[in-house]
Amino acid sequence: MSHTVELDLPLHVVHQPGAGRPLVFLHGFGANLYTWHAWAPMLAAYDRYLVDLKGHGRAPAPDDGRYAPADQAALVHEMILRLDLRDVTLVGHSMGGGIALLTALRLLDGGAPHLRGLVLVASAAYPQRLPPFISIARRGVLARAGFALLPKRLLMRAVLRAIVHDPASVKDEQVEAYAAPYRDAAHRRALLATARQLIPDDLGAWTARFPEIDVPSLLLWGREDRVVPLSVGEALARALPHARLEVLDACGHMPPEEMPEASLAPVLRFLGSQDGG
Repeated sequence: MSHTVELDLPLHVVHQPGAGRPLVFLHGFGANLYTWHAWAPMLAAYDRYLVDLKGHGRAPAPDDGRYAPADQAALVHEMILRLDLRDVTLVGHSMGGGIALLTALRLLDGGAPHLRGLVLVASAAYPQRLPPFISIARRGVLARAGFALLPKRLLMRAVLRAIVHDPASVKDEQVEAYAAPYRDAAHRRALLATARQLIPDDLGAWTARFPEIDVPSLLLWGREDRVVPLSVGEALARALPHARLEVLDACGHMPPEEMPEASLAPVLRFLGSQDGG
């Protein structure tokens, strides 16, 4: 039975208990824990923590200007420590993958036995060309006005259709799940702040440390990803000491939603290999 975890942090965390070790799920830019709605039931053997990152989904959206990936990673790190989660596998999609990488470095710096592995899905990692919807969101007053005035379902449907391989696969339920939080002005403000801070000034210092993440890592990419290109996954596979890259044909930026069962299959194999299966 799932329940909300009460934490004095600007995160919204849903716990879906299981007998196995913990998995912590981190969504991408502008998304929320709905990203994992198809995967989570099929991972019932594990103890699942689904996170709405600060300013996303049902998480608080304070007007404090702290929405950089490192700020989000600090909150996730603190959540893991407060809940004393051991042998965690971090599962991150897109921006959430980048946050998972930064969280992993924080956990390794702490020296405690918290981190078991990484599952990075179309993960942000290195400098790249920003997709149009993020570039537009970084444009100050114009972005604020447009975001406030445009119908949220129309806007979200357009974004989703642009980033999946098959635009016809975008569902009404999916559109509403991602559009709903942005009817709130505080969440719109937070998303634009996130867009402006998405590329850290010290990105090079972080990427230089990726080879220190010496835990088993699965990298999962859609071959037709137009948001975070496959070349990023290939570079990350070379940098991480124990990484394996799996590529899904006829898939765009959202494998857990575009191809739920096919994308989860390598994840189950990876988790099973960690468990000695």
